[in-house]
Amino acid sequence: MLLLALESSCDETAAAVVRDGREVLANLIASQVDLHAVYGGVVPELASRRHLEVINPLVAEALKTAAISSSELDGVVVTRGPGLVGALLVGLSFAKAFAYAQQIPLVGVHHIEGHILAIQLETPVEYPFLAAAVSGGHTHLFRVDGIGRYRLLGRTVDDAAGEAFDKVAKMLGLPYPGGPVIDKLAAGSDDGGIVFPRPMLKKKNLDFSFSGMKTSVLNYLHNLDSPPDEQQIAQISAAFQAAAVDVITQKTLRAAEQENLKRIVVAGGVACNSGLRQRFAELAQQRTLQVHFPSPLLCADNAAMLAVGGDHYLSQGIRSELDLNAVSSWPLEQAADFS
Repeated sequence: MLLLALESSCDETAAAVVRDGREVLANLIASQVDLHAVYGGVVPELASRRHLEVINPLVAEALKTAAISSSELDGVVVTRGPGLVGALLVGLSFAKAFAYAQQIPLVGVHHIEGHILAIQLETPVEYPFLAAAVSGGHTHLFRVDGIGRYRLLGRTVDDAAGEAFDKVAKMLGLPYPGGPVIDKLAAGSDDGGIVFPRPMLKKKNLDFSFSGMKTSVLNYLHNLDSPPDEQQIAQISAAFQAAAVDVITQKTLRAAEQENLKRIVVAGGVACNSGLRQRFAELAQQRTLQVHFPSPLLCADNAAMLAVGGDHYLSQGIRSELDLNAVSSWPLEQAADFS
């Protein structure tokens, strides 16, 4: 099965061509980082307008890169949600029109489902496994028993991890997006003896909280006698990242132990963080766990990741109707409910 996949849930327009839910023939992303950097974050209206501008030429380029024509496609898979509704509607409207024009089936899939299953495009991971979905909008732990079979174990009760990284970076006067900048600074510095709290780490549940950690950074900055210099900014970055990584890894390992799972998949934009990858590698070796990370391209918002689930659903005869609508909020446990 040859699928066109489309992703437009936030500020990245993405188009991919994937064969049989495994072989990526093209995976293109049109970034909007420069557009939103001046505002220090994503402006939904601007994101939607840019999606409108680039989606048609991006799809054409994806088909060209894959060296196929639109008539060879067997289906279209698109992000239905969650995300920014205006942005989602651009990709969804294009996908419905394309599917109608080509007379091929359409299926709308869950954005986080795409992230969790992205690893299967590179390193097939046997089910069941534990998935940590860590991004700018989500920090969730799921037990994954197969495609469409997900059970929520824990989630953030306030900010997502990636959101906290970006907000702390803004406090420190670092450029947007701030997460990669903090990671780079942390990699080249010690924490200077600074210790930030690890919220909810001692609680037995598997939920996360990053708001208090972020507030602790703000209070630390307010208590300084003068604005931090470059060395202090690097030390604060290292201390904050250490706290965030500690919470994410410890909660994830606790969930794996609770569910008696030896395979862990860490997905989403924050899975690119070098400190997080290094710490997981260390802990996995100590506890004889398998921890898998998609490559950086597949950690970011991309379209190829959607084709794993999309291929499965379409090959099962499951499809979405042309009245399918975008949803800003959508529990992953309901991702396979197409009724």
